[in-house]
Amino acid sequence: MAETSWPTSRTSRVVDGLRAYLLIAGMWIRSTMAYRASFVMTAFGNFAGTALDFVAILLMFSRVDELGGYSLGEVAFLYGLSSASFGLADLALGSMDRLGGRVRDGTFDTLLVRPVPVLAQVAADRFALRRLGRITQGLLVLGYALVVLDIDWTPVKLLMMPVMVVSGAGIFAAVFVAGAAFQFVAQDASQVQNSFTYGGTTLLQYPPTVFAKDLVRGVTFVLPLAFVNWLPALYVLGLPYPLDLPEWVAFLPPLVAVACCALAGVAWRAGLRSYRSTGS
Repeated sequence: MAETSWPTSRTSRVVDGLRAYLLIAGMWIRSTMAYRASFVMTAFGNFAGTALDFVAILLMFSRVDELGGYSLGEVAFLYGLSSASFGLADLALGSMDRLGGRVRDGTFDTLLVRPVPVLAQVAADRFALRRLGRITQGLLVLGYALVVLDIDWTPVKLLMMPVMVVSGAGIFAAVFVAGAAFQFVAQDASQVQNSFTYGGTTLLQYPPTVFAKDLVRGVTFVLPLAFVNWLPALYVLGLPYPLDLPEWVAFLPPLVAVACCALAGVAWRAGLRSYRSTGS
């Protein structure tokens, strides 16, 4: 009996956390939809704001035929995958950067006394449905890329498309959680976290060939953002890998996402244990 109690208890906590997350997110969604005109305008603003990134790429290609050896369609493919993956993670966990403010002003203490997993409360806090604009914009650019590119489709490549988006979202989600855990120590580190999340997705929107090899090594072997889109996307496009990596690394994103989420969970629990109340 003792052998099965730990996994059962852990599964129960995960289920409780997911249920709490959905309830809190649902509350914020109902609040948002009470003012539907405002929601439509903010969602469109989010869509238009993120679209400016791709407009900048279009302006580059109005002057050049290739960027780092990549055509407009190939860059659009990288851009769409990165934006869609990040958009999903941002929708689910984009509020994690508020944690530092809660730690500083002492309102984090109120989350600890509730019979609900703290991570679920922080993640669902002020759930912003307007972030669907980023996901929509990314998927539209990805759709454009799939239309203009002549990809030699195979069953494996077709299966890799949704796997890339979901795995990429998992990797970004892990970065969100790890960044929030760091705020238990730094307290005012939301911009540091944003440099890896928002900065990371901007980095991945461009070909790896335009960056220094040391940077490419860093986002491959240290903070594995390259597994969000660069490595699997290059397999789909039939392009050479950076750093002369073997072909099989293109199939690692799901494993990398699981490993990143596990490490982020460890960091979160360590940060939570190190928290000391403000006493106010």
